[in-house]
Amino acid sequence: MKFPRLLRLALLLLPLAGALLLGGCHRDALPFKLTDISGHMPDLQFRLTDDNGKTVTAADYRGKVLLLYFGYTHCPDVCPLTLAHLHVVLQKLSKQADDVRILFVSVDPARDTPAVLHAYVNAFDKRAVGLTGSPGAIEALVKRYRASFTREPGSKDGNYEVSHSSAIYVFDRDGRARVLSTPGTPQDDLVHDLRLLLPPGASA
Repeated sequence: MKFPRLLRLALLLLPLAGALLLGGCHRDALPFKLTDISGHMPDLQFRLTDDNGKTVTAADYRGKVLLLYFGYTHCPDVCPLTLAHLHVVLQKLSKQADDVRILFVSVDPARDTPAVLHAYVNAFDKRAVGLTGSPGAIEALVKRYRASFTREPGSKDGNYEVSHSSAIYVFDRDGRARVLSTPGTPQDDLVHDLRLLLPPGASA
């Protein structure tokens, strides 16, 4: 039964849901189908290591629409399902997907080396980037977007799982938070909202 894990994920998302109820309307409101978080979340900011071992910051991805997700490569269910979900979304965007990047930030830096992340994210989509860093840097980024993660007790063989919130944060090409998605979001709704943020171009 997976109800305990789903309950933990729901509880982890409660602070985020409450925060989104605060604040006024954003002046650049667009007809999003998903949860509009414009003006409710800070601009994207981080300094981490990508899956090629290079130090990168949020500024390195300016000009791209970004899908930020916190997960880890040993995740047994929600992470692979989410990456597969996002891969299909990018396929539906066709040529426009060239201006999108998936930023998969590991909440398990002890096991998720750049090489491990590279093999993992590229198995799903070539536009996915694995990001890792010091525990402090990752924790700061998680807190910045009101997400959460908790390492579960390990088994006798040393394996362990990490419970983590499953929100997908969508940032525009200027690094501003615009839309909140989830692994259960209808793909066509996410495609619709991404097209609002992407430059006009061929969609077939």
